[in-house]
Amino acid sequence: IMASAKNAVIAGDYEKCAIGAAAPKNIFILKGLKQIKLNHDMVESYEVMNSETSKSAASAVGRGLVGNFLLGPIGMAAALSAKNKGIYVVAIQFKDGKKSLIELDDKKYKVLMAALF
Repeated sequence: IMASAKNAVIAGDYEKCAIGAAAPKNIFILKGLKQIKLNHDMVESYEVMNSETSKSAASAVGRGLVGNFLLGPIGMAAALSAKNKGIYVVAIQFKDGKKSLIELDDKKYKVLMAALF
């Protein structure tokens, strides 16, 4: 059975909000009727989490370097479990200080990368 991406915020600010996208570069978090755009005007930085960054992040957390950004053990568990092909977990740091961990399928991930490029 192929696991499918949630296309949602799985931890942090906006948790449980859905992610919507309209190609080619329009991707957003749906919070009620409001759309929070994911683009370079709103996003300070992002990191695509995979088993490699999760391991280095885990050791960095031990040294206190990454700390808050990984959204604690929930974020770490989500990132470590994102080993399914075609599912991407991305940690987003917004310019307003909010942080979200989002899970995307391949299609929405490509829109996100285009929007943040």
